[in-house]
Amino acid sequence: MSSTTGGACASPGCTNVTSKRLACPKCMQLGLPPVYFCGQACFKKNYNQHKQIHTIAKQMSATGITSTRKTPPDGITCPLDASLDMKASLPSWAHDYSFTGQLRPALLSPKRTVTNKRVKLPDYASHPAGVSDSEQRDRASNSSIRVYGPEELEGECNLRYACAMGREVLDAGGKACRVGVTTDEIDRVVHEACMERDCYPSPLNYYNFPKSVCTSVNEVICHGIPDYREIQDGDIVNIDVTTYSRGGYHGDLNETFCVGNVDTDGRRVVQTAFECLQSALAMVKPGTLYRDLGSTIHRVAQANKCSVVRTYCGHGIGSLFHTAPNVPHYHKNKAKGVMKEGHVFTVEPMINLGHYDDTTWGDNWTAVTRDGKRSAQFEHTVLVTKDGCEILTARENEPVMKWDPDLVQR
Repeated sequence: MSSTTGGACASPGCTNVTSKRLACPKCMQLGLPPVYFCGQACFKKNYNQHKQIHTIAKQMSATGITSTRKTPPDGITCPLDASLDMKASLPSWAHDYSFTGQLRPALLSPKRTVTNKRVKLPDYASHPAGVSDSEQRDRASNSSIRVYGPEELEGECNLRYACAMGREVLDAGGKACRVGVTTDEIDRVVHEACMERDCYPSPLNYYNFPKSVCTSVNEVICHGIPDYREIQDGDIVNIDVTTYSRGGYHGDLNETFCVGNVDTDGRRVVQTAFECLQSALAMVKPGTLYRDLGSTIHRVAQANKCSVVRTYCGHGIGSLFHTAPNVPHYHKNKAKGVMKEGHVFTVEPMINLGHYDDTTWGDNWTAVTRDGKRSAQFEHTVLVTKDGCEILTARENEPVMKWDPDLVQR
């Protein structure tokens, strides 16, 4: 699951980049979406104006009204035993929405629950706004990239184990992906596969994301919400899985599948997305600048007449779902940091057939191409080793990525 790239300071008129990710502690306490400032001086200077948000939030809470950045609106779910026509109907937010492409959402099934008592819950699992307090504290105070040692990588339910379980769960979800199957069914398969492996599906309730996996079809770039829409012949479908182990570690990966008779352009963008990740991972070793991955990805995408999404990026991962470093995928980015042995992060370039610009649907999650053209993505969690990297989420017997169209054909 991707992270957003660093943006401008929240102070009006300030154009500094929030490289240190200084978050307002009161917003965190109130469960509000994180707001970032470039530094303490800017935060203090504008606090009197900013704190008006806290007053409004308290008033809404007192009257029983809640509002979060990622809470989908009402009118989006229906029971499992509802008619097919009802399931296929548009959610309330979509009736007057101006879509960029041909894809349309359907209603969602009820939120799935954790049925295995052995599953360890992340701190956001029961938060009403899905806020991860541990991530908020990390963003406010962390100035370095964590180095993972043998104790965290080895042993029962460790980081490597979480990634291996993620691979198994993605493989299960991928087998379910075919013409006529709903993305909600893929969500069910993924959720149950997590339960069978004593893992929590990390996306579930993360900032109120309502499902256990992200399924992104055709023009959807990332963060697609599984629903009752049936997969069609010719669709390309990305399945993005993250598992959280009983040891307290996340493993994140995704793949894009070609369903049925996908046309030449669809296959081109899927293969290009694979090769962009493949080329980037070949660079991962101690001493490589994180920002340099974007230049390699850009060259591969450009050679195949595709573009690279700029809004979303790879990220550090481990005991936290999203942490330092940010790993942008585009050319001439300003990411900070140098790779060192023991760093663990994701690389997950999102590649478009058309322009790189994106927009978000009215469900407040689904990112789509602004021109309605298709997008594809592949992702791995990697560990920087002494001489290169280990793909912690690799396919079985595939330590180095190799393109095989049969493995993504459904």
